[in-house]
Order: sequence, then structure tokens, then C-alpha cells
Amino acid sequence: MRLSAYFLPTLKENPSEAQIVSHRLMLRAGMIRQTGAGIYAWLPLGQRVLKRIERIVREEQDASGAQELLMPTIQPAELWRESGRYDDYGKEMLRIRDRHDREMLYGPTNEEMITDIFKNSCKSYRDLPKNLYHIQWKFRDEIRPRFGVMRGREFLMKDAYSFDLDAAGARRAYQKMFLAYLRTFARLGLKAIPMRAESGAIGGNLSHEFIILAETGESGVFCDRTWLDLDVMAEAPGFDDDLERFFARATGIYAATDEKHDAADCPIPADRLVSARGIEVGHIFYFGTKYSKPLGAVVAGPDGEPVAVEMGSYGIGVSRLAGAIIEASHDEAGIIWPDSVAPFQVGLINLKSGDAACDRVAAEVYGDLRRAGVEVLYDDRAERPGVKFADMDLIGVPWQVLVGPRGVKSGVVELKRRATGERAELSRDSALAKLTGPA
Repeated sequence: MRLSAYFLPTLKENPSEAQIVSHRLMLRAGMIRQTGAGIYAWLPLGQRVLKRIERIVREEQDASGAQELLMPTIQPAELWRESGRYDDYGKEMLRIRDRHDREMLYGPTNEEMITDIFKNSCKSYRDLPKNLYHIQWKFRDEIRPRFGVMRGREFLMKDAYSFDLDAAGARRAYQKMFLAYLRTFARLGLKAIPMRAESGAIGGNLSHEFIILAETGESGVFCDRTWLDLDVMAEAPGFDDDLERFFARATGIYAATDEKHDAADCPIPADRLVSARGIEVGHIFYFGTKYSKPLGAVVAGPDGEPVAVEMGSYGIGVSRLAGAIIEASHDEAGIIWPDSVAPFQVGLINLKSGDAACDRVAAEVYGDLRRAGVEVLYDDRAERPGVKFADMDLIGVPWQVLVGPRGVKSGVVELKRRATGERAELSRDSALAKLTGPA
């Protein structure tokens, strides 16, 4: 993509309404624009990041055995009355009426709807287990939306729902999602720590929230230093392996939010205890028959007797993750995207647009990268080099390739790694090999 043709409305100054780093940088980098209180349009750069996060989330859900569907955003109020949550949920739920005066709502979550879909389709224990998920926009009418996409009213969420015959099956489903979440966040370049949590409006008696450490985090957290050294991808078992052992080990490493941490009763010695700020990026719940009983999600058991299925739900804030990654990975110049979610792999900068030799070499490099399958943003604008450097650092593309008059004469390009600032002059072939070879 040529930057001269790309819709990338960057800002030079920090927007006055943005209070945290991710909100400032997402606005400045042209990723989002506010259209209403707590509601944002995702511009092309932001949309590319969102889709990459979504892809990784989807791949790990699929690997765990969950199956994707898509539920509507608008739900009938009757379902929520059956579960008893319609009046209990509070003003965060956006309640509406259609032209026939039927009560509807813009879904803040989907326990009721997925339970209704399940009960009308699955009648026997032979239909179990099932885990169904979708990636869908949600709306919660926050009283004080703030911090950009970190606490907006409309947000993109992955929510999954498991159905099992008994508590043992439900526990295994919970452990599969626990593992899938750790793998997902690791692939996103994040160190996510599971912490026991309250179930809140979802309900149930087993719940973990996944929190990443960031200086600008919204809450205080405490954890054993072991978590900082744990390589999840190296230690994680397969989804069909013994998950009980892995779950016991992971949940046995101390981690607690400030609400649950008791300094006087902490089992971790002071030299191993890490005190930090954290951002919640995922939450999982096991709630048994809380929804299946009132909504009639019953199957015939092996003995023919009716059994209310055991359920759990599992949420990841996909749009929130874009902000959380920035909070955890940025510097004074802008965003530093992990390779796995970067909107482009390479930013190609022509240091002297209009110069025949530079234009020719930059165009050739651009063509070589594209033919090699590298997603590249080519800054071909007639701007000063300083402007181009600042914009490319701001948007955080992992690699920069610089083409300038001196390098053209010498037959080299300059390669810069955004995360470290490391630079090297390489031949075009060597640079291409570096950018297309193993990470």
C-alpha cells in the first residue's frame, strides 16, 4: 500500500480528551475516531490490527475444539426475563422497543441467547460436549465511558459458551479455555496472568480474569515472580492432554488483584512478590446450571432421565486488546507492535521522493517485498525525511526499510527494527532475506 493513497489521518499533537497512552496513540496514529461517547469508528490501520487480533483469537478457539457461529446483536427481552437478569442487569443494558412495541435489548452478553439456541437443537447426552463461540459487537451503556477503546460503550468481543453433561465435563471445558487463553495472549506478545475473580453479573462460583502487566494499568495486582519467567507456549500441554495437572500448577502460582490480596496473609516472600498495575483482557466463568435450569436446557441422560446441562462462558475483549497491547508496548515515539498483530510488517521509506534514482530503487524494493508476500506500507509522499520517520515510528510497524541517495549509490538499503532501534545497512537481497526468513 502506498501511503500517498492510504487513509491514515495522523495527528501531530496529543488530543486533549485522551487521558491514557493507548487512547492518545490510537488517535494520533489514525487508528480510530470517536463518533459518540464511548463509540469509535475503526479506520483502516486500526481495522488491520483488529483483524489480526481476531485471527489469533479464532485460531486458538478452533484449536481447543470450540465451534464458531454468529448471533445477532439485538435480543428479545423475554429470554432475559426467563433467566431473571432483565431487571437485575441495570442501566448498562440498552433497552429498546421495536415498531410493534416489543421489548428488545442490544446484547451486552449472550448467555441467554446461546442457551436458547442449544436447548432447541440438542436433546441427548450424545450431543455433548459442545463449546460454541462468536466474535460480535456488544454494547454496555457505561455511565462514564473513558480511556478510548479500553472502556468504551461499544466493543468487539469473543464470547464462548460450553455445555456438558456433568460437573467433571464442565471443569475440563473450563480448563481447555484456560489453556486457550494463555496461548492466545502469548501469541499476541502479552504476558497474561490468570487471577481468581468475582463472577459479577455473569454468576457462578469459579472465575478467572486474565491480566497483563502495564504501568498504566487500571488496577493493582500482585504475583509470584515465577509468572514473569514462565514460557506458556513451551510448557502448555495439548488440548487432549492432562489439563488438570497444568491447571493446578498454573493456578497454584500466586497471583491476586488488590481486592483479593491480603498483605498479612500472603504466602509469597517479599523478594519474590511482584507489585504492579494490570489490565484485564479476558474473563472465564463456570456457573453450572444457572442458565440451563431456568431456560430449560435439558438433555436426556444415559439412563433416559432429564439432566440440566452444566455451562460456562468465556470472554475476550478483542477491541480492548488493541489498546492493551499499546499500553504494554510503546515508547516516546509511538506504538511498538508485536509482529503477530502489526498492521503491516514493513514500512518502506523513500527518503527523497522525486529523485529518479531513489524513486526507481524504492519502487523495485516495494515490488520485491510484495511479491515475497510481505505486507508493506510504502511512504512515497513528498515530505521531509523527519516527517516520514516520525509517522512510521508513531504507527509502530516492526521493520523499516530506508532508501536514500547515499544508499542507492552504494547499492544498499538501511534496515531498522522498530522495537530496539537497531539499524544495519544491507544489500537489497540480504534485506529481503532478513524480512522474509524465519523470525
